[in-house]
Amino acid sequence: MRIDPYSLELFLAAVREGSITRAAKREHIAPSALSRRIADLELAIGMPLLVRSPSGVELTEAGRHAFIRAARLHDDLQSLAREVQSLSGQVSGVVRLFANASAIVGFLPERLMSFQAAYPLVEIALDERISDDVLRACLEDRADVGVCTAPASVPTGIESRHFADDPLMVVLPPGHELAGADELSFADVVRFPLVALQAGGSLDQLLKERADAAHESLRISVTVNSFDAQCRMVEAGLGIGIVPTSAASAFAGTRNFVRRPLDEPWGQRELCVYALRKSPRLKAVQALIEHLSSPAG
Repeated sequence: MRIDPYSLELFLAAVREGSITRAAKREHIAPSALSRRIADLELAIGMPLLVRSPSGVELTEAGRHAFIRAARLHDDLQSLAREVQSLSGQVSGVVRLFANASAIVGFLPERLMSFQAAYPLVEIALDERISDDVLRACLEDRADVGVCTAPASVPTGIESRHFADDPLMVVLPPGHELAGADELSFADVVRFPLVALQAGGSLDQLLKERADAAHESLRISVTVNSFDAQCRMVEAGLGIGIVPTSAASAFAGTRNFVRRPLDEPWGQRELCVYALRKSPRLKAVQALIEHLSSPAG
């Protein structure tokens, strides 16, 4: 029996995406070639691993077992390659970086550019996730480094360092009733329809918690999955938005918007760098942690 690691990687991608087509796009391979690879893998194992249908793919009973073992094997192979690379005198290898949208939109492009200039042999594998998933990936050692909104308490075993301050702002269309105020409280904002962001994300959870604490109901006009879509909805007059300063600067910096600080203590959000506590660490991972948490980073 011959099973190559690349076929296992494609199998994992198909399962995680729930679709041969989406997996092929993610892995930069033709769908037919990816499908052939998985078929060859099934032939080598001697059992079907996927149920294929027009709506996507699902695991068979054998496939569920294969998926768990393949994911573990894939992680072990990645760790092997990265550990061997770290034995050289150079800082090189692949660093798995998970980050939330605020960090990616507002801060990481410039920070990663300066990091790559300092460490050209290090490859950054960046994955955008909501904050809870970033922390979970660090805990489960699926991410070497995470950057996301600081939680109420940092999980045991996770190292935390300051990355950036990213306070919340209120974004409104110019003609809105609240546009003339210098700053706005949460009580001011909840009187009007809101354009909500990413159900289940850290900001969505925070706003719901604060509304419950104030015995208020959020009037959600529409929910979107990105800051740029949120700002476009605000621009069209569908509601007002509460967004991090980073997102307001990136997507609501024109005269079509009014930006006002959210005057609440809990609106002073902090982004942090997270990593599973390890000693020693791979050189490339430690270099990225130090670079991102440095004021000059």
